[in-house]
Amino acid sequence: MQSASDRHEYPAHWEADVVLRDGGTARIRPITVDDADRLVSFYEQVSDESKYYRFFAPYPRLSAKDVHRFTHHDFVDRVGLAATVGGEFIATVRYDRIGADGMAASAPADEAEVAFLVQDAHQGRGVASALLEHIGAVARERGIRRFAAEVLPANVKMIKVFTDAGYTQKRSFEDGVVRLEFDLEPTDRSLAVQYAREQRAESRSVQRLLTPGSVAVVGVGRTPGGVGRSVLGNIRDYGFKGHLYAVNKAFPDEQKELDGVPAHRSVRDIDGPVDLAVVAVPAEQVPEVVAECGAHGVQGLVVLSAGYAESGPEGRERQRELVRHARAYGMRIIGPNAFGIINTSPEVRLNASLAPEAPRPGRIGLFAQSGAIGIALLSRLHRRGAGVTGETGVSTFVSSGNRADVSGNDVLQYWYDDPHTDVVLMYLESIGNPRKFTRLARRTAAAKPLVVVQGAGTAPQGHAVRATRLPHTTVSALLRQAGVIRVDTITELVDTGLLLARQPLPTGPKVAILGNSESLGLLTYDACVAEGLRPSTPLDLTTAAAPEDFHAALARALADDSCDAVIVTAIPAVGEGSAGDAALAEALRSAAEQVPGKPVLVVHVELGGLAEALSAATSTAPQAAAGPPTIRADHPFRALDRLRATSAPAEPPAAETRERLIPAYPAAERAVRALADAVQYAQWRREAAEPGKVPESLDAAIDEKGAADLIDGLLTRGQGLTLGSEETCELLGTYGIQVHRALPATSADAAVQAAATLGYPVALKATAPHLRHRADLGGVRLDLADEEQLRRAYAELTELFGTPDELRPVVQGMAPRGVDTVIRAVIDPAAGAVLSFGLAGAASQLLGDTAHRLIPVTDREAATLVRSIRTAPLLFGWRGSAPVDTPALEELLLRVSRLVDDHPEVVAVTMEPVVVAPRGLSVLGASVRLAPPPARDDLGPRTLPAY
Repeated sequence: MQSASDRHEYPAHWEADVVLRDGGTARIRPITVDDADRLVSFYEQVSDESKYYRFFAPYPRLSAKDVHRFTHHDFVDRVGLAATVGGEFIATVRYDRIGADGMAASAPADEAEVAFLVQDAHQGRGVASALLEHIGAVARERGIRRFAAEVLPANVKMIKVFTDAGYTQKRSFEDGVVRLEFDLEPTDRSLAVQYAREQRAESRSVQRLLTPGSVAVVGVGRTPGGVGRSVLGNIRDYGFKGHLYAVNKAFPDEQKELDGVPAHRSVRDIDGPVDLAVVAVPAEQVPEVVAECGAHGVQGLVVLSAGYAESGPEGRERQRELVRHARAYGMRIIGPNAFGIINTSPEVRLNASLAPEAPRPGRIGLFAQSGAIGIALLSRLHRRGAGVTGETGVSTFVSSGNRADVSGNDVLQYWYDDPHTDVVLMYLESIGNPRKFTRLARRTAAAKPLVVVQGAGTAPQGHAVRATRLPHTTVSALLRQAGVIRVDTITELVDTGLLLARQPLPTGPKVAILGNSESLGLLTYDACVAEGLRPSTPLDLTTAAAPEDFHAALARALADDSCDAVIVTAIPAVGEGSAGDAALAEALRSAAEQVPGKPVLVVHVELGGLAEALSAATSTAPQAAAGPPTIRADHPFRALDRLRATSAPAEPPAAETRERLIPAYPAAERAVRALADAVQYAQWRREAAEPGKVPESLDAAIDEKGAADLIDGLLTRGQGLTLGSEETCELLGTYGIQVHRALPATSADAAVQAAATLGYPVALKATAPHLRHRADLGGVRLDLADEEQLRRAYAELTELFGTPDELRPVVQGMAPRGVDTVIRAVIDPAAGAVLSFGLAGAASQLLGDTAHRLIPVTDREAATLVRSIRTAPLLFGWRGSAPVDTPALEELLLRVSRLVDDHPEVVAVTMEPVVVAPRGLSVLGASVRLAPPPARDDLGPRTLPAY
């Protein structure tokens, strides 16, 4: 509680959980009068040197006056924040508002002095950097625009915290003290620094979970069966390289091991450190386990237990408390209701999951929110990669369950710079933070392929995240813009993932087709055309073709400069068996090695041995386990009998010995779809390497300050405001967007007067909501050449549709004929600002033929936006019509993008119709909505999802 002199209530929205540089977590919150004892205890654990650096003199203890000063804040001019772990302070920061004379002041003074103190045991963890982000956000909220800090020259670490933050700053030296002054307005560099720190911290937090040196399985049953006992067996049998412990409070005191694993009644009884705890106890017992793990210094938890948010409101609250409890100890959580995690690295060999089959080592990172989907994906990769080298196995696997804490975003941060992962496959039931996911996806996709199956689920239960209002199809389009390879099924996910893991990216869409079946070749050709590829006429080698014929034909196709990829089709020859399959596989592989820069795919029919032979390497493939995996009757899943492999994984081959394996598909459509995905992704990679820009020529016609002043004035009338016609025209005019003038026609005489003002010919339109933009309903009359035609049209409209008050008719000068289009921009609370484009009319609306891009849009993105709708040919001279002025259309899209990006108070813009003529365009209708912009999570300090 705060004293009577304090002017603001406790700002609970300043509380946040953050990930630190080493992957641990801390809680940042305001300091209150109740923290006096914590502050004193914290200060006693700070070294004399750190105290000297803070106060510029020996300062062994805080006086009562100091404690009062550092715990009593008004949360406006005096603010203190603390970073806590386990409820205790590990670092503090405070600011005091000052005036031009350097003395204490109140608003409108916009400068403050800032000072930090970090406990020595926690220095180097990035605590000060996180606190600086949060105290800076607090200061901006309270009208402070600049920080000043005085630091001793020897305090190199603290000077580095300020100088590395990326803010615009000024540095001086006087009286033996370094004085730093820096603006708090985020800059491109400060955001880049923040994002880089976020990536390192979140990546490290996932790395700690996936590469533990010691694991405790809590909840291991004393008898065979059950989740805990099964996970313990999987970890042991997979050959985990670290220390493994079995934990159950029901173990007898004299029991020292179970299944050859050291056994303990509690995590606290384990002598050495425990990096990861796998929790498999009933939900009501989990809090006790979390407390024990936190007290023992466990770094992370995988919670397999169910009974949380998936079970209803009570479980949702239990899940929130679980996360709060774990984060208080600096631990991160995978789960609850998780399926587990896997790391196939030879240095780790961790299978802390309920996977029925031991995955092979490889280069694919796999994430699934659903345990059932995770099982299916692992099983399909296991079957499709049978007998293969590590290139087509799994590097790491994470099943996040309810993803109460660790999410797909966190794992994506880890895979971005993981040297053991070349391809990322993700099954996402929903995207809780689309803005962040698209940012991370764009960066990851520029380095390695990211393939996603996206369900149509809701935000994760229990999360305090903004829900997107965008349709599922729009979010999917935005993901593709970010370089994500969007597929519809887990079959396509595996098909595409195996191609990308085994073959180079194609340099273009030209495909050569060859094989020993004319019919299968033609099916492949048709599939290529349907997917937008450019296939050549299939080469039929006839059913008499020998492996040598395949080798020669494939070598010629790969050597042809007009070919970017090759699809080989094969059907079995009469009387040939596995020996023939192996010979054909070797012929194809040896030919592909001669031109390693082009992808090769095989479509096989009833050649089961060929797929295995193609994926088997001649010298580095591990041998398949003898016999089928055994069926365990005591497996914990009651609904299904699941198989579990008992052999340890083979180590992946060294990089210099890994071979390029040829993927095989049982259907032409599947192979072609995977290749088309690869072609589109390769094109995105090439374009991403040379990103577009916003042309400087736009600036000449843009009055940004004039628009800002106009918006500020309009918002004084209300929080949410749809502008009138004149105000819309004025605001759009500040960005060089001219709206075709329309005058109200409340009567036939008023219509005639409006036409005289505008000049004939004119159009008469009904603008009532049920008739607006519905020419198909007859609410529009065009090319009215004189007063007689205008009066006749006015009488017809009122007779058909009602009184002028019901119709709201307007008169507008005729625009040059062209193609009617629609441009919209909207700010979504979760995804951010989105620009949309499509053709006007019921057909486009019915088919959902609209393209989307995230704002700000570059010139290249504006051009692709125009061309990405299915009806785009109508803009480029379809069936002999005149091509329209698409450069003018692209410029208009860029201006709308600039308007919304420069002024986030513009929360919605609609221009309909925009008639694009062979020369120029006309905006015939426009509306703008203003409102206070939604908070930008990506511009604020780093935080974990709130609870």
